[in-house]
Amino acid sequence: MGASKTDVVTRTDIDGAALERLVAEIESDIERRAYDGVHVILARGGEKVLDHVTGFAERATGRALAADDVYRVLSLTKAFTNVMALRAITEGKLALSTRVVDLIPEFFGTDRFRMLRKDRVNVLHLLTHRSGMAPTPNPGLDLTEAGVLADVIAALGNVDVLFEPGTNLNYSPAINHALLGEMVRRAYGAESFNQLAKDLVFTPVGMTETQFGLPVALASRAVPLKAYLPEGGFLDPSDIEELNDVITEDAELPWVGSTSTANDVFRFAEMVRRKGLTEDGERIVSTAVMDQATSLQTGDMPNDMYAAMAEARRWEIPAGNFGLGFSLSGTGTAPNFFGPFTSPRTHGNYGAGSSLFWVDPERDLTLVFLSAGVMEETENVARFQKISTMAVSAAI
Repeated sequence: MGASKTDVVTRTDIDGAALERLVAEIESDIERRAYDGVHVILARGGEKVLDHVTGFAERATGRALAADDVYRVLSLTKAFTNVMALRAITEGKLALSTRVVDLIPEFFGTDRFRMLRKDRVNVLHLLTHRSGMAPTPNPGLDLTEAGVLADVIAALGNVDVLFEPGTNLNYSPAINHALLGEMVRRAYGAESFNQLAKDLVFTPVGMTETQFGLPVALASRAVPLKAYLPEGGFLDPSDIEELNDVITEDAELPWVGSTSTANDVFRFAEMVRRKGLTEDGERIVSTAVMDQATSLQTGDMPNDMYAAMAEARRWEIPAGNFGLGFSLSGTGTAPNFFGPFTSPRTHGNYGAGSSLFWVDPERDLTLVFLSAGVMEETENVARFQKISTMAVSAAI
């Protein structure tokens, strides 16, 4: 196994034995090749109680994972785009009712038979995955051609809205956040989405090694995407691994294209825990907006994509449990990323088979888990259900 580094802080409100069990379970997972490496951080009240790095950045070459390694965090990227949108709402640049076509009129396209329902898709629909658009990882273009956001937006003029917006919840891997990112860019009149992300989120939060795209200067520290996926699943290994080449220094993919470190994701998660307040005391999202964003917005609607996965595993079907961009733990015992023992309003985001953060406001816990080696998604749900349960069990 690759090198291992663990920092543990003793607190009277944290069960040290529970942390030891969590670390041992992660080490066991890596030993049995469930995934390759992990950087996991658990904090209470903003103080880290566990900071553990173990395993491989690249098992095939024996490269050990390091604490400052850079991850392509896949759909955890959406959390950054979501907060850009929430800041735009806080500052009056957008409203939940702002329609896509209000800012992107070319979304209508040129074929009147493909314009149906497009005039009704708004920011609320995009944030809650209820736009009615296809749940495809293809953002209107092949991923190899999707690095220029303007090209993606042009292509989405030819993509149909399949269902009446607001009537179903179907997790959108790509399309919703391509549109949301461009709406934010146009709302601010910015030339570059990437630079706007730095200005609105990364710089004020202190995320000095996070960006959309992968700078050449950080490429040697990047964890390669290696997918361990079965044939015939929702995603093929190439759907994941081709992002090693697609996420270049200049790529603008608001749905999947950011790179970050575990410590930077922790800074972001802590800003979320503080309801939009950075460590330096700058408020980038208002308390009122963050309260609504971390409250249930989708009722008992199931998430069609994850419902299908649950059915395949013969699991109980969970509710979709979305706030405004944030996934919530919700109530009940159906399998989900945050497990059934976090408090119902626990909120966070995740990336396909690999990355997750959540904040449990009732217990004042923050968990960050970035891994090397992309798992099949139902196995990933099972993994994170286990890890989340063991993490929350450390709270006394």
